[in-house]
Amino acid sequence: MNKKLRTASLFALCLACFSPLLAAVAIEVPQTSTAPVIDGKLDDSVWAAALKIADFKTFKPDYGKDPTQRTEGFLIYDGENIYFAFRAFDSEPNKIKASISKRDSMGSDDYVGIFLDTFNTKQEAYAFLINPLGIQGDGILNQSGNLDDKFDMVWYSKGLIDDQGYTVEGRIPLQSIRFPAKKEITMMTAFFRQTVRTSEMASSPGFYPDKGSLIAQTQPIVFNGLKYKRVIELLPAATHSLSYADDQGRMVRDLNRTDFSLTAKVGVTSDVTLEATANPDFSQVESDAGQVDFNRRYAIYYREKRPFFQEGNEIFNFAAAAEESYFMAAVHTRTIVDPFFGFKLNGKVGSSNSVAAIYARDDTSNGDDGPNANFSILRVKHALKDDSFIGGFYTAREQGDGFNRVVGADGRFRLSQTATAEFHVFGSFSRPSEGGDRADGFNAAASYTFGNRNVNVQLIYEEISPNFQVDTGFLMRTGVRYLTHFVNYIFYPKSKFFLSIEPFYYGVQQYDTTYNMFETINVLAVRANLPRSSQFRVDAILGNEQFMGKLFNKNSWRVQGWTQVTKQVFGQLMFRRGGAIFYDEDDPFQGYANQASGTLEYQPTEMLDLVLSLTYVDFYRQSDHTRVYDYAILRSWNTLQINKYLFLRGIAEYNTFRKRLTLDALVSFTYIPGTVVFVGYGSAREKLQWDGVDYIESSRFREMQRGFFFKVSYLWRI
Repeated sequence: MNKKLRTASLFALCLACFSPLLAAVAIEVPQTSTAPVIDGKLDDSVWAAALKIADFKTFKPDYGKDPTQRTEGFLIYDGENIYFAFRAFDSEPNKIKASISKRDSMGSDDYVGIFLDTFNTKQEAYAFLINPLGIQGDGILNQSGNLDDKFDMVWYSKGLIDDQGYTVEGRIPLQSIRFPAKKEITMMTAFFRQTVRTSEMASSPGFYPDKGSLIAQTQPIVFNGLKYKRVIELLPAATHSLSYADDQGRMVRDLNRTDFSLTAKVGVTSDVTLEATANPDFSQVESDAGQVDFNRRYAIYYREKRPFFQEGNEIFNFAAAAEESYFMAAVHTRTIVDPFFGFKLNGKVGSSNSVAAIYARDDTSNGDDGPNANFSILRVKHALKDDSFIGGFYTAREQGDGFNRVVGADGRFRLSQTATAEFHVFGSFSRPSEGGDRADGFNAAASYTFGNRNVNVQLIYEEISPNFQVDTGFLMRTGVRYLTHFVNYIFYPKSKFFLSIEPFYYGVQQYDTTYNMFETINVLAVRANLPRSSQFRVDAILGNEQFMGKLFNKNSWRVQGWTQVTKQVFGQLMFRRGGAIFYDEDDPFQGYANQASGTLEYQPTEMLDLVLSLTYVDFYRQSDHTRVYDYAILRSWNTLQINKYLFLRGIAEYNTFRKRLTLDALVSFTYIPGTVVFVGYGSAREKLQWDGVDYIESSRFREMQRGFFFKVSYLWRI
């Protein structure tokens, strides 16, 4: 698991089931006429007048304990900015874990930060994180405690390490956040800190189990006279691409193109923004990491990385979504591949209503004269008491005479301080563009979740009809009904080695309505959280799977773990062995497989990050134990971060199955989100040679593709 995502997942697990013991009394935040200098030193006199927060309690590895390291937080504002700062004391400052990295890549460092629920709806909050060297992380925290770090905001930070620990300062321009247009505004906030070597996360106010949602127990604070200045942003960009491909033994230029784009954002009100983009630059700066793409039943899911879609994308998550659901997303914006133009509306209508809308016209012609596709997406949510809500969806992809339209509703209801119920229901209405019969389908799910300090229980029932279709989303399988159930018990032993021990059971009982067959998966596992932000886990998996009307054995076992060995070294390993299927629609057969993955990260200095990873899968036919295939991907990812703005990166990846070596180099300068310069190079080499007639296998690599690109953009904020 990616370290950044692993940290976010642990964060969500710890925070998903909290709420306040008592309704906290709102505190008025002091206002200043003198802005502090954001240099990380905390020596400005303004901090002496700021709101001071010092009563931190742990929520990881256990709840309500005094943290081993003392922390002080500060908050103050003026007419244009909100300022926050931390003094993070540390008894062993030489062991502080910090790196100079790009934005949102410091999740495995020590860090501090704040949440701001600017509308006091207890539905979502801005998150601002800073590591000891001033590197930023940010995103949106939802009512389930999940942090979406794809949303990048313009704000400023600085951090310094000294002999007492470290200090950080942050400045959040009011133009970068949305808030109600009122003279007196009540927001909710929380200060928090992560210390890697002690496996601690602490917060103020303290978060306690058995008391409901995270955001509902943050501290209410009052601002007077926040000045709304209409947001007007222009983002012109230029990209030049040059690529070559091997054609009958020689490299031939197949692309030499310069594209210009313009994106504009306007604050309709203080809480609603409208964006429009013409000929948008939706390219990715770096290619996705290689994944095993052979003998898979389902398509690979890749995260959205294109900036235009990232702001406000979290609103498209829906309730009662199981982690292992076949219906992963109603809106997966990577389905909009190459748009001519797009519009996006995002924000609040009143204090309780959220809305997001997207329209894009996508070039699907591939050089032909066929019709292009129109995407229309609408999402609304209405906040109820606590972290409850109800909402609705409409999505459509229309191309020629064909269409796919989806309508839906979802909701979350807090039943008690320890329990919630959720639901969603979607209906799809489709007709293929090339003609054919209309097909309608549905998806429905309901869930119940209970959680306290020791016990967590979740039940989810979901049904996906055979004709359900979502062209704007990500759907892996149809024609199924299944019940997902999870239960665990967490022990907190009085041990310096075992911070917590968690046996758990996870199961899925499923019925395939197409072939009228039952399937099951049952996972009996135990995981232990250890010092140095380490975890070890062992699974026994008993199950089967239906494919093309046949039932196959999927029994297996798995062991995995990760640890921050030292401040410089991180390691992660996983191994799984057991039953597997060869997914051939004409002749599927039973087999068994070994799967392994490992990551080793070495940071010899704060500026240099060296990562080596290996993914390996093999497959054997059960009947005669012959090996059908093996597949390995070796990837080296090396980054030299000159400062928080500029980095150099080199990536080498070898795919043994495809016999393909890819090499990528990138120079990246990001002053603030939007103001960037990228220069990149990529090369793909395969073990082939041209014999004058065809490409044949070779023992040597031959360059088959080569590409260069240059991108520059500038965020002009008026």
